[in-house]
Amino acid sequence: LASTMKVTEKCDVYSFGVVALEVLFGKHPGDFLLHLQSEGHDLLLVEALDKRLTLPTGVIADDLVLTVAFALACTSISPNSRPTMQFVSRELTANTVLPIDENFHLLTLQKLMKVL
Repeated sequence: LASTMKVTEKCDVYSFGVVALEVLFGKHPGDFLLHLQSEGHDLLLVEALDKRLTLPTGVIADDLVLTVAFALACTSISPNSRPTMQFVSRELTANTVLPIDENFHLLTLQKLMKVL
């Protein structure tokens, strides 16, 4: 939107991703998104999460991983790479579990960016 001044569905998708990340991380993702999408910058999911929240386990951890993965996909630099809100909504309500073999405590945001 900022570069084209054209409002599209992809702007809404981006906004959803920003709000979801803000809720989960406890602060506006701002520059964090730019740093994350640059090569070589990686961060453990547990380090990014809001420290005021208890770390989830089991199904809640699976849901959190799915939500973060979609939020990151929604904030992709390329609007054409972002999923549709219809797809995001369908997947978030379908009890989808991402095929990730990694331990929750070792899961990186870079890995989550590539899983969808």
